[in-house]
Amino acid sequence: MTQSVLLLLAGVVLAWFGGTLFVDGAVSLARWARWPVAVIGVTVAAFGTSSPELMVAIQAASDGVPAISLGDVLGSNIVNIALILALVLSLSGMKAEDDGVHRDWSWALAVPFIMAAVLWDGWFSRGDALILMGLFFFWLVIVVRHARRHARRHAARNVEELIEAGRASLLKTVLLVLGGLAVLIGAAQFVVHGGQGVAQALGWSPFVVGAVVVAVATGTPELATTIISRMRGHHDVGLGNILGSNVFNVLFIAALAALIQPYPVKLPELVPSLVFGIVTTLMILPGKGGVLGRWRGFVLLGLYAVYVAMTMNAGGAARL
Repeated sequence: MTQSVLLLLAGVVLAWFGGTLFVDGAVSLARWARWPVAVIGVTVAAFGTSSPELMVAIQAASDGVPAISLGDVLGSNIVNIALILALVLSLSGMKAEDDGVHRDWSWALAVPFIMAAVLWDGWFSRGDALILMGLFFFWLVIVVRHARRHARRHAARNVEELIEAGRASLLKTVLLVLGGLAVLIGAAQFVVHGGQGVAQALGWSPFVVGAVVVAVATGTPELATTIISRMRGHHDVGLGNILGSNVFNVLFIAALAALIQPYPVKLPELVPSLVFGIVTTLMILPGKGGVLGRWRGFVLLGLYAVYVAMTMNAGGAARL
């Protein structure tokens, strides 16, 4: 138990350092490519910080316990909004400035409904997985097309910055992104193993382990990236990271685990995650002028506490 706690702490420290590098690189990449910062947040940053969930999905499916991965991705989506984003909002609020935020918010809201539809029969099949992946790539095409339109509109304004940046700056940017991502992945390994050790000591069911413990553990990169983005004034990176991660988690990562190994699901265990996925996403619909007030953060933190209690009760906290 002590060793597991130490692993968790080491992972948090590494995640903060990696998040600093990653945010700097992601913002520089957005400027070099003349893409909106929010688009980098919803793609590069989101996919990068979701790499722990991806590794958990592959490992869990390979080990024959894919329910841990499902709990992880659904739980991570709640953690991303009701814990990570909530902490940032409760401290200082946030403002969404990119017009693509509402589009990605709509997709994030649709994700729980889509998951409920494909899992209603109690089985996560390869056919279900292919449907989810098809939707993911459709969303990705929309995001990239938005970025390309933005780049064309601002090409003249940014041409001098692009010439000044040069190839050396691009290399430095790529190294920052890859270096930060590598540190985040390493941090996730510490956090996941530490979290699993704590959960096993407590004796919870695989889904509850994934939704309550592993989800918080794998959410460490998102926490570091979101907080650091807020500190640097890049609101759209943090919010885009959360929205993109939630779409990526379900439509790609959860689908990948089922594609490797289809498996039965227990609907009563899923209900809290699906319901709270909808409620928490509704809570972060940007208000007038894209403002997300501090009060939303406090409400979301309360919702997260209720979610954890309901998930543990629905799962029965069964012995492994």
